[in-house]
Amino acid sequence: MSFGYNIHANGIRQHLIRWDGPEDAPQLLLIPGITSPAITWGFVAERLAQRFEVHVLDVRGRGLSETGDLDYTLDALADDAIAVARTLRQPTTLGHSMGARIAIRANARDPEPFAGHILVDPPMSGPGRRAYPSKWPWYSDSIQMAARGCSVEEMRAFCPTWSDEQVALRAEWLHTCHWGAIRIAFDGFHTDDIHQDLPKIDKPARLVIAGGATVVDEADQTEVAQLNPKIEQRIVPDAGHMIPWDNLEGFLEAVMDFDVQ
Repeated sequence: MSFGYNIHANGIRQHLIRWDGPEDAPQLLLIPGITSPAITWGFVAERLAQRFEVHVLDVRGRGLSETGDLDYTLDALADDAIAVARTLRQPTTLGHSMGARIAIRANARDPEPFAGHILVDPPMSGPGRRAYPSKWPWYSDSIQMAARGCSVEEMRAFCPTWSDEQVALRAEWLHTCHWGAIRIAFDGFHTDDIHQDLPKIDKPARLVIAGGATVVDEADQTEVAQLNPKIEQRIVPDAGHMIPWDNLEGFLEAVMDFDVQ
């Protein structure tokens, strides 16, 4: 069973959805990607709740968290994660894509509130590096369409492999993604250097990689191992960048045994 709640953290309203786990379960702060409101991760969170107490964050400018004229830089998002984690019991972060970059930067700014980090397919782009594989029009066109109001079938053109329920949720909720927030995050994939932050991770950490995508390629895997040999690496086969949408069981196998002890 899940329920949503709001807190005031880092100066704004932060909305989260909570799934209760077993008694005394470790807490998991799930930070979604660039255009994924918390509710779209419900089908994953309910499975993760078999082991964890799961709190899924609506990143500012998305879902039901505060939006509008705000700071949407990576540092601001990282400070949100730090402030939200301080309201919990030293959770492990599970960040997907942009959410993984947020977790990496949050750890660099203040590691104390976190028990560990599960970093799911973070964009490895950055200054002087190859571009992020997805192109801006995919985001801008779908957001503008959703803002006007769109059908499930119209949204399916952008997410052809997703289930009917997953496409319907995206069609319903994508309009909550603030266009400016998404633009700043997308540009940040190319201007923010997370590689400088990776050696600062000194707590249990696991890099989870989409085996059917090129967001984290073999050269990236080698570089991460060189920058921080403590970061364990797992590859999920038969999955694109949105790993749980393509191979939920493989994703769960890659994350459910993560332990900070």
